[in-house]
Amino acid sequence: MSIDDFEEFDDMDMDMDSETGGMDFDMEDTAPPEESGNRTFIIVAGILGAITVLALVCIAAYAFVILPNQRAQQQERDAQANAQNTQVALAITQTYAAKAIKPSSTVTPVSPTSVPTSSPTPVVAVPTNTSDALGDPRTATVSALLTQAAIVTRTVIPTSTALPATGFVEDVGVPGMLGMAALLIAVIFLARRLRTAS
Repeated sequence: MSIDDFEEFDDMDMDMDSETGGMDFDMEDTAPPEESGNRTFIIVAGILGAITVLALVCIAAYAFVILPNQRAQQQERDAQANAQNTQVALAITQTYAAKAIKPSSTVTPVSPTSVPTSSPTPVVAVPTNTSDALGDPRTATVSALLTQAAIVTRTVIPTSTALPATGFVEDVGVPGMLGMAALLIAVIFLARRLRTAS
């Protein structure tokens, strides 16, 4: 042992322990300092967990309460629009059919100056059954009206101008997308703050 070792030994404060009869070295009990980073991490994790739970509650409320009400209202509006479109189409068809019926023309008197002359060509008369050739007049009227209605409805061709309703935004909805965007922005800021605090 060197002299330096003895000097260090002398510098230590030695007391006799009266209870045990031994020596008691008073050394400072140095506990490692508490890291403030752990507390900050737990606080940030708790805040992020609370935000996530709040976002999930909002999404569930939207999915189970607001969305079914919106769908029911949309179906009711669609049913009303279909009923109104049916009434308009019926009115148009009836108006078109009424305009297509022409009033019977009045008989114009034949002037006495025009006298029919006989033709030198002989005419052979062949008997025909006129009732079978013309058919039922009601059937002809219905057929003509159906033809006119087909012409009217054929000119109206509905075209879709809306975008297809497929994709992630349509499944989650705009409020869900905004909630997730806000959550991700908060994560970015908190991660940068934790990095600069360390």
